[in-house]
Amino acid sequence: MNYYSTEHKSPSVSLRDAVVKGLAPDRGLYMPEQIHEIPKAFFNNMAEMPLQDIAYVVANTLFGDDIDSETLKNIVKETLNFDIPLKKVEGNKYVLELFHGPTLAFKDVGARFMARLLGHFNNTDKGKEVNVLVATSGDTGSAVANGFLGVPGVRVFVLYPKGKVSPIQEAQFTTLGNNITALEVSGTFDDCQSLVKGAFLDRELNDHMMLTSANSINIARFLPQMFYYFYAYAQLAAMGEPLDNIVVAVPSGNFGNITSALIGKKMGLPIKRFIAANNRNDIFYQYLLSGKYEPKASIATIANAMDVGAPSNFARILDLYGNSHEMIKSEISGATYTDDEISRTLAETYSRTGYLLDPHGAVAYRSLLDGLKPDEIGIALETAHPAKFKDTVENIIGEKITVPKKLAAFTHGVKSTVKLSPTMACFKKFLLSQ
Repeated sequence: MNYYSTEHKSPSVSLRDAVVKGLAPDRGLYMPEQIHEIPKAFFNNMAEMPLQDIAYVVANTLFGDDIDSETLKNIVKETLNFDIPLKKVEGNKYVLELFHGPTLAFKDVGARFMARLLGHFNNTDKGKEVNVLVATSGDTGSAVANGFLGVPGVRVFVLYPKGKVSPIQEAQFTTLGNNITALEVSGTFDDCQSLVKGAFLDRELNDHMMLTSANSINIARFLPQMFYYFYAYAQLAAMGEPLDNIVVAVPSGNFGNITSALIGKKMGLPIKRFIAANNRNDIFYQYLLSGKYEPKASIATIANAMDVGAPSNFARILDLYGNSHEMIKSEISGATYTDDEISRTLAETYSRTGYLLDPHGAVAYRSLLDGLKPDEIGIALETAHPAKFKDTVENIIGEKITVPKKLAAFTHGVKSTVKLSPTMACFKKFLLSQ
């Protein structure tokens, strides 16, 4: 299958080129030329299927034209060597726990899949070294760094805003060494993302080194995230829940997560509607109200991984719905919450049910509390383990929380970063020296 640019000013490319290039030459994001529907019989049998089998069927529908079956099965198996359980919190409300991977965040799924897919292409082509650029507001950097750690022929450069990620998040990508380099940028996430995009469009840099991105702008990073939406549906089916009124609330920052779900819906996944849950960075919420997309400078919040003022994947949502504001509103509603509202939701949910959310999951869960109808089944995505935001969560609930051993292990490493100003000239000079 070929992939086209959302700007429609560049030629379509193969899956390999879409993955390796990351961003189209016209600054557009790649989208599949066709979205195939999965046969209905698959959904009738999902309740008995394990995660890896479900993910393979979805992956084969997406990538089967370009990757042989055995290779794709191995990529899926190696990617998903952990569970993604759906847990009931209260009444008609569930959470999908996406934090059981190696870095305890949902981005482990897309990052691990992309690392293995890129490694496959690199081995097949016997190409020159690939340099992965990734901007992070928190969890992306750790997931990508750990997903690509030690992959032959690949170097990773993680750009992150100084002082704007949690200490544990920072430790997960600044202490690894090997083929991972952390770049500490004295700016915002949007500055980091702008530097990455600028690098892709700089001819001198691209002549000097092969560049690609592992942010959700990359087709291989965001599409595999739909695996767990299908698995959540399968788990509801296995529980005997009604399946005709499912609502999924997604903590929304750069919008790769919800975009993958929307493509999954077009492939036949029977989700009734989605809620794009925002913190104070509510650009999408405002778009739903006005029909106007107006990016703004990001605002720092306690749900820091969602602190995005210019969400890249909004272009994919527009493209998917033919730029129709009405069609987008028919399948996606919005919600926006302050830090106080997020904190109160986290504390009250813990007190009432005993379930401990992280700040991002709390944003999604609050949107279910506010917007779920009695005849609907709601799923909130719990995108990271609450211990990744230990100080914030402990201050909110007034209790100490246990840090999982594999998360605590990251804090014992030695931090190593390269400090950069948020200017393209500085970033380019650094990359040219590599």
